[in-house]
Amino acid sequence: MVVQMKEHFDFYSKTSLKSYNLNETMRYQLAMLDSLDAFTRVHSENVANITCRLCERLGMHSDFVVYCTICGYLHDIGKLFIPLEILQKPGPLTNEEYEIMKKHAAMGYKMCMDDPTLRPYANGPKYHHEALNGSGYPEGLTKGEIPIEGQIIRVADEFDAIVSKRHYKTHIGVTDTLKHLIKEAEPSIPKSVALKSLEENAKIGKLNPKIVKKLCKVVIEDIEYEISCIFDYTKYLKEEIERLEQISTYNIQMEKTKNEKKKEYYKAGMEQLLQNREDLRNYKYVLEEYRTALLTRKEVINNLFDEIKQIKKLKI
Repeated sequence: MVVQMKEHFDFYSKTSLKSYNLNETMRYQLAMLDSLDAFTRVHSENVANITCRLCERLGMHSDFVVYCTICGYLHDIGKLFIPLEILQKPGPLTNEEYEIMKKHAAMGYKMCMDDPTLRPYANGPKYHHEALNGSGYPEGLTKGEIPIEGQIIRVADEFDAIVSKRHYKTHIGVTDTLKHLIKEAEPSIPKSVALKSLEENAKIGKLNPKIVKKLCKVVIEDIEYEISCIFDYTKYLKEEIERLEQISTYNIQMEKTKNEKKKEYYKAGMEQLLQNREDLRNYKYVLEEYRTALLTRKEVINNLFDEIKQIKKLKI
């Protein structure tokens, strides 16, 4: 059996913000969220990390980056009050269920405002579903009324909700997700907007295109990091293949020679090169496994490079 080296890839490791960075009250609130819905907890962590990196890309002050990141961490805290049968429903929500789900924004805002420790970060829950063209909720605000932290978290939230394999979402690729967000940033005419502001909002999309553009750069950076991780693993595979091929060479030489001393010499060399659970009966199988693994990783790297090319072609 092959003992595989584990490929470690933390998609947001560069700015990973864990709950031990937060104060005791926040850790308690997030622990409650985790006990209700693990998917929402992981999603909250992802949104916080994406939010952090978007803020850095946008050139925000370090204090604002920390503030906005925590707002992102707490953006879905209102889901504590959503019935589990709706929160964890495996299929699409009905119109009635969706209306209940939408209440998590206002509930999260109230929860933060009622707690002096969480109050500074109430904008995260309140504004993360508002849209620049007025088609969002809970208040249907428009561009000038939505704080920048709400605009940033909205982009981070929508991106992670689509690409994550959550139990009520269909997983699609990163490039297709970015295409969707770019479309969301394009001008549209939401039916819910009042006639007096229709002309103005027809020129605005749901998402801030500047933030979506920065998201594309963040995603490219992550893909490049993933490539580097896989590339490091291919170096390990090549070393293992070289070692096992040396065993094969010794084996061929051992079978050709009629000199018993040389046979023992080659056999000893083979045994010295064996590792872990390998033996003289299964090393060829192990070698083929490594060769297959190497080809697979090379294909993945090529696909990732292609994905970067596709993202760079996107027009925002």
